[in-house]
Amino acid sequence: MTKKTITNIFIENIYQDFSFDEVSFHDDVKKMFIYMLSLEEIKKNYCLNNIKYSTLVFDIVLCNDEEIHRINREYRKIDRPTDVITFAMFADSEQSEVFIIDGEINLGEIIISLDTIKEQAIQNGVTVNDEARLIAAHGMLHLLGFDHQNTDDYNFVVTTQNKVKDFLNV
Repeated sequence: MTKKTITNIFIENIYQDFSFDEVSFHDDVKKMFIYMLSLEEIKKNYCLNNIKYSTLVFDIVLCNDEEIHRINREYRKIDRPTDVITFAMFADSEQSEVFIIDGEINLGEIIISLDTIKEQAIQNGVTVNDEARLIAAHGMLHLLGFDHQNTDDYNFVVTTQNKVKDFLNV
């Protein structure tokens, strides 16, 4: 990583019927992402190793269960809503297919269902904001190339996403 990394995060709430504070969510996500990039356990194995860049970019789209269900069915062939879907364009691309333009890397897109986040917040006894931050941390780990296809990877992702979310509450 270069000395000074610029992080551009774009958040779009396409769920018109759900009141959500995108400004504070954006600020929290940016702080969490910068913290995540400072963690040695991330830097050891993330998709940015040996890559020169100055700017990292990603999008977060906030939607409802209907929209995430459609996306889940179309792209993952899973016919149900879910809390988050991450399209990790940079991490999931072959090295010969990645584009770094003027030092900028587009990591991809995180799509979050606010309907599911609200239900999970109730089940977990936390606020909608806390649950949204936790799920955003999960998505950011995917953008950086971390997955959970086996137990060890799953434990790493869950432990790290909780550590990153809890960073804001310290």
